[in-house]
Amino acid sequence: MRPVNTQKLIYTAVCIAIGLILPQIIKLIPVANIGAIISPMHIPVLLSGFLCGVPFAAFCGIILPPLAFVLTGMPPIYPVGISMIFELGTYGALTAVLYRITKGKIYPSLIGGMLGGRVVMGIANAIIFGVAGNSYGLSAFISGAFINAIPGIVIQLIVVPAIVYALKRARLIPAVE
Repeated sequence: MRPVNTQKLIYTAVCIAIGLILPQIIKLIPVANIGAIISPMHIPVLLSGFLCGVPFAAFCGIILPPLAFVLTGMPPIYPVGISMIFELGTYGALTAVLYRITKGKIYPSLIGGMLGGRVVMGIANAIIFGVAGNSYGLSAFISGAFINAIPGIVIQLIVVPAIVYALKRARLIPAVE
């Protein structure tokens, strides 16, 4: 059994804390439904993929929606929170895997993680809505995962790499082997 890497554990805890606090800060912006547009919980999960590796980043993405629900009542656990568990868990894990595979390339890892998470979210939604007897078609998936999410996607593509580059420069992110 491998010992737990304390640094990765601390980074994961920080990402979870940011994932709980950032949506509360975003709620203060007086724009209707701003949290759903910006997706503030996605940023720390994506960062955890670069900082923490697969198991920690997946855990960060999986635990954030139910923990946020328990502490703040948002996101509603059904159906949004459940699909977010799958989406964010995939974000963290896939970003970490791609970061290692690409030998530290940030944009391919980030974009791959974001696309993979959205596909998994679409599959989860199709199952959740199907079980409930509702339809969830391709147009609902494209609209929810991409068109309505454009502001959040743009923010993530700007903010996450900037933070990762700063953390690399500060040597807080280890070199990828």
